[in-house]
Amino acid sequence: MKRRTDNRPLEARKASPLLVSLSAVVLGIIAGALLILLIGKNPITGFDRIIFGALSNTRRVGNTLGMATQLILIGLSVAFAFKTGLFNIGASGQMLMGGITGSILAYYLPMTMPRPLYLLVVIMASGLVGAFWGMISGFLKAKFNVHEVVSTIMLNWTAYWLVYDWIQRFIVDPTIVVKSKPIENAHTLRADWLTDLTGFSTLNYGFFIAIIACIVIWFILQKTTLGFRLKAVGSNRFCAEYAGIRVNRSIIISMTIAGALAGLAGLTYYCGYSNIMEMGKMPNEGFDGIAVALLGNCSPVGVFFSAVFFGILKMGRGSLAATGIPTEIADTIIATIIYFTATSVILANFWNRRFHNAFEKTEEAIGLALESEGRSDVDLTTLSSQERKNLRKAGLPLLKARTRAGKEGR
Repeated sequence: MKRRTDNRPLEARKASPLLVSLSAVVLGIIAGALLILLIGKNPITGFDRIIFGALSNTRRVGNTLGMATQLILIGLSVAFAFKTGLFNIGASGQMLMGGITGSILAYYLPMTMPRPLYLLVVIMASGLVGAFWGMISGFLKAKFNVHEVVSTIMLNWTAYWLVYDWIQRFIVDPTIVVKSKPIENAHTLRADWLTDLTGFSTLNYGFFIAIIACIVIWFILQKTTLGFRLKAVGSNRFCAEYAGIRVNRSIIISMTIAGALAGLAGLTYYCGYSNIMEMGKMPNEGFDGIAVALLGNCSPVGVFFSAVFFGILKMGRGSLAATGIPTEIADTIIATIIYFTATSVILANFWNRRFHNAFEKTEEAIGLALESEGRSDVDLTTLSSQERKNLRKAGLPLLKARTRAGKEGR
């Protein structure tokens, strides 16, 4: 007879967001391995080359972290908007506006300006311009109920053509008319000590800006009333409004902060990872940030590690060519991971069923062990962790024997 275990203090374990994200990564890697097998190549060799291309020496590690820098900031931008119920698909445009601001200032500010002051000016200016660009979408959403997806896409193209014009007008390279003039190293975010430490990699001060941004966003969301209000609006706009939260103000603030993060990403990319801007090019990183945010479960810590993972794939894919494996395989792996992350409900249900079944099996085994000892009247809620562990160990063989006997009796 099955023992009832209702009213227990212990509950069946539920799948954590980390487990769901890791499951999506593993499934994406498996899918990539199958694709490599289908073209007649060795998947182990392929993944080995990706790791080699991204992490085999200090220079490659520095380049990987340099690539991850803007992904962290873009991922934070998208994740912050997600947390407040908004879909910021305009990170590319905000990134361009932050990048062009930093590039113009880098070219026109005097080289004699003290470097700490210069860095403070360009960081604040790029963040403010990105914030303004994000605020436009927030204002349109709050005041006129213009869907943020529509407004941010349109603003992406507005930024695209503004940058196209401003490069020609202010910072064009006369020798290569489709690019801006290269920025002097002294006016980029690069530092000699970082360059020497990482073997002349692209790692720059932007990486530390990204880490600080992760800490600040975590603090806002978890430790402030502002973060609570923003998350309340994201959970249920109407309930938040009924509770007295100024929803329209929260929407504008959310998109402003998201825009500032994307603007900083543009600065770190065009004035750190690179030192030029190209005309007629929309940065893909603005869309990669959506994948980073989804895989990181829209948490600052998750976004950080998710961005580093994508940075490894992006930097390592160039080494695939030496094995004859198309570099697009890395992009396919990323796309597959995004797909599985988007279907996280299925993965969560799978793990929840596994945990629930394992929990029920443990409870039944404990009940059988107690019955065999003549203590069937013991309340399971009073058992200590060690007692449960010992009873489970004793009860599992009994449970197996009962299951086997049931099968033979059919």
